[in-house]
Amino acid sequence: MTKALIAYFSRKGENYVNGEIKSLEIGNTEVAAQMIQELTGADMFHIEPVQEYSTDYNVCIEEAKRDKGANIRPEFKNPLADISEYDTVYIGFPNYWGTMPMHVWTFMERYDFSGKTIKPFCTHEGSDIGSSEQDIRNLCPNSKVENALSIHGASVSEAKASIENWV
Repeated sequence: MTKALIAYFSRKGENYVNGEIKSLEIGNTEVAAQMIQELTGADMFHIEPVQEYSTDYNVCIEEAKRDKGANIRPEFKNPLADISEYDTVYIGFPNYWGTMPMHVWTFMERYDFSGKTIKPFCTHEGSDIGSSEQDIRNLCPNSKVENALSIHGASVSEAKASIENWV
């Protein structure tokens, strides 16, 4: 029997949605992660930053750009002891500057994904998956990295059929 984990980074509050800044009660990636959980029954792990990005969207994207440019590996809260019990790991994130947020890099580098199936999913507002899928393949060369699911963030609430097909 296989056991699955959904690990995701998501940001509620001010987000860019269809060309406007809107406040979201739940981040788009978390909405997608919840749909995957409903379909799979997988365990959930929210990659929550120790040091949160600004609640102001424009400041947040500059902070994320700074972290990427400096190749920073920011810490996240309550790290899992290990992921050895999982065969499949769904990894979700918004596209930040053409790839995963640096907190996801920290998560991916912290654990041993050897022999695991990794299923990336990404929310975005037009930038698609960027280099994330290839970045994951590079980080986890001893894993099976399946094709990523790219979800337009503003349409995430209508993405259940796409998510179900991908799962």
